[in-house]
Amino acid sequence: MSLLFGALNPLLLIVLFGLYPSMTIGPKEGWQVYSSAQDADGRCICTVVAPEQNLCSRDAKSRQLRQLLEKVQNMSQSIEVLNLRTQRDFQYVMKMENQMKGLRTKFRQIEEDRKTIMARNFKELKDRMDELQPLIPVLEQYKTDAKLISQFKEEIRNLSVVLEGIQEELGVYDYEQLYQRVLSLDSRLRNCMNKLTCGKLMKITGPVTIKTSGTRFGAWMTDPLASSRINRVWYMDTYTNSKVVREYKSIDDFITSQESRTYYLPFKWAGTNHVVYNGSLYYNKEQSNIIVKYSFDTGRVLTQRALEYAGFHNVYPYTWGGFSDIDLMADELGLWAVYATNQNAGNIVISHLEPQTLEVLQTWNTEYSKRNAGESFMICGTLYITNSHLTGAKVYYSYNTKTSTYEYMDIPFHNQYFHISMLDYNARERALYAWNNGHQVIFNVTLFHVIKTEDDS
Repeated sequence: MSLLFGALNPLLLIVLFGLYPSMTIGPKEGWQVYSSAQDADGRCICTVVAPEQNLCSRDAKSRQLRQLLEKVQNMSQSIEVLNLRTQRDFQYVMKMENQMKGLRTKFRQIEEDRKTIMARNFKELKDRMDELQPLIPVLEQYKTDAKLISQFKEEIRNLSVVLEGIQEELGVYDYEQLYQRVLSLDSRLRNCMNKLTCGKLMKITGPVTIKTSGTRFGAWMTDPLASSRINRVWYMDTYTNSKVVREYKSIDDFITSQESRTYYLPFKWAGTNHVVYNGSLYYNKEQSNIIVKYSFDTGRVLTQRALEYAGFHNVYPYTWGGFSDIDLMADELGLWAVYATNQNAGNIVISHLEPQTLEVLQTWNTEYSKRNAGESFMICGTLYITNSHLTGAKVYYSYNTKTSTYEYMDIPFHNQYFHISMLDYNARERALYAWNNGHQVIFNVTLFHVIKTEDDS
């Protein structure tokens, strides 16, 4: 604004004196006009020396000049005011410009924050989606379960009708008549079961976990020749350097760890392949091929006999080791020993034993390597061998002692705890007892039976 005023002052002077080109003021008239100059701010300043008051007041040209000077002064003041306003506005504009720069920075920060927040929210949403992803199979299973429940409801309604019919029928008979009918049914069932020949293994289901206890390796068993009213359980933890056998009166007591008796054997055992048969424990004496028969009733050894040529102390164990060279087992046909010999090139040998004397009644040589077998068990005189003790194990090979023939099989079963160190068949329960990595479990078996007729010899 000061530059503008500095430019206007000479113009005004030019206008002032240009309006009166014939006006010439000399010293004799009493005033003089000096040339203009600039102040420190660059503005033009005109110096006027006026004549005496009485002289100027009488001069018309002087009055005009005075009026013009007043107008110039007024214009100078207006320009000064305008200059101040312009400076104030300029400061305001500068301030606004700084504020705009600050707002631009804030907007940029907000935009970056918005992107960050969106990215974070998107990640949280994705994480949540990832958490929910496994629920999809659960929902599918839920739909399946809901359908199954609907089927159960329908079956229950049908069963209710049947029960009502049974209830009406029960009203016809008294208690004694019903009891006689039950006895008759039981007798017929037993006669039917007696007509069943030894079956062939078709399927293994389960397992059912009975208990979790002990080390990774061990054995537990019941007596297949005990009466149906006696359900004692024997428990032998670990595979070596132990003599302690624990007894439980029933499965329920075994589950709740209510031990009824403890036996201390005269010799330590080797492996986990023991068997209880007709009230006695049969086991492999540690670091030997000797079989020991121990009576639970008398608490002493009844007999012991070396199994001729049988490898021992991890010479021919199962795949998991553990001194499992000699496997003792029982089925519908009696007592058996499964082992390997150098004479049979380390392949499995099956011997049928006489329970009282442990004498070998008959022997069969197979062509299946003992070291490649995971576990084995006898059912109806047929030896079934698994190909592993780990996950993915299946019954892979069988040898029929009646026909002296073998066949390869493919019967899978669920190795739930990934490491089996004992697998034995119980003929009374028709189930497989197993020690699965510190878990005592039972597998159900499905057998194919042939019904004997009167014409069968």
